Amino acid sequence: MKLDHVSYASEPDGYRATAERIAEKLGVVPYDGGVHPRFGTRNLIFPLANGHYLEVVEALEHPAALSTPFGQAVRARSELGGGWMGWCVSVEDLAAVEARLERKAVDGNRTPESGLELKWLQIGVKGLIADPQLPFFIKWSADSSQHPSTYKTNEGVAIDTLQIAGDRDRLRDWLGTQDAKPISEINIDWSAPHGTPGIMSVSFETKNGPVII
Repeated sequence: MKLDHVSYASEPDGYRATAERIAEKLGVVPYDGGVHPRFGTRNLIFPLANGHYLEVVEALEHPAALSTPFGQAVRARSELGGGWMGWCVSVEDLAAVEARLERKAVDGNRTPESGLELKWLQIGVKGLIADPQLPFFIKWSADSSQHPSTYKTNEGVAIDTLQIAGDRDRLRDWLGTQDAKPISEINIDWSAPHGTPGIMSVSFETKNGPVII
C-alpha cells in the first residue's frame, strides 16, 4: 500500500488556470491527463518523484459528473471554491478492500496526451465524500511503466507531508491496518478538525526548497 496521487479540484476560473498557479509554485509543467468518460471529469497531471503525482481535476457539464461519486466529489469541492479534494492509495489486493467496504470497485479510464489509454479500478470515493480525511483506493490495470508519474517524469519535486484534519485511528481502520505508519514513504501531520475533516495542505520538496500548497 502506497500513496498514488493527490487530487486538487479546480478553482472558479477553471482547471488550466488553477494548474498554472500550482505550476508556478512547484516549477513543474503539467500535461493533459484527458477526460474520464465514466466520471464526467478531466484532469491535468503533475508527475512527481517516487511514483506519485498531483492531479488538478475539473467536473464537466456531463450527466456522469452528477451521477457518479467521483464526479460528485469534484463538483462539490469546486463549488466551494476549489482546493484539495482528496488523496488516493494504490493497492495490489483490491479484493480485500472490496470485502472490507462491502462493495465492488468501479472501472476508470482516460486517454492522456500520450495517446495510450489508461485503465484502472477504484473504490472508496463514497467514503471520501462522507469523511474527506479518508483516501480512496486504486489498482492500475497496466504495469508500473505506464503509471501517470512516468510520463514526462520529474524527479526534482516530491511530496513530503500531507497535513490532514482528522483522526489517525480512523484512517488505520479505513486502510485495514494498525501499522504505526501505514503509508511509509510520506509523512502525515494530524490536527483536530475544526469543521470538515480532510487535507488542509500538502508540503512538497522542490529544487528551490519546501513549498506548501
